[in-house]
Amino acid sequence: MIDIKVLGPGCPNCQKLERLCKEVVSENNLEAKVEKITDIIRFADYGLLMTPGLVVNEKLVSSGKVPSKPDVLNWIREAAQ
Repeated sequence: MIDIKVLGPGCPNCQKLERLCKEVVSENNLEAKVEKITDIIRFADYGLLMTPGLVVNEKLVSSGKVPSKPDVLNWIREAAQ
């Protein structure tokens, strides 16, 4: 199972990224768990400087923006290999 974490305090972009990740997982029938982390102290564990952040299998793949749906799918597929 792929572990996906959305890091952010709950801002609109953080919520958008969480929805996007859930859409990608659902539309592609992927075995993944999407978790929302709002604890600012935990952001530092991943080296996140700007929110929203996206972590796939404990690797920070995006920060400070909402990535495109194809990018999210690509990162998840790479993590699954």
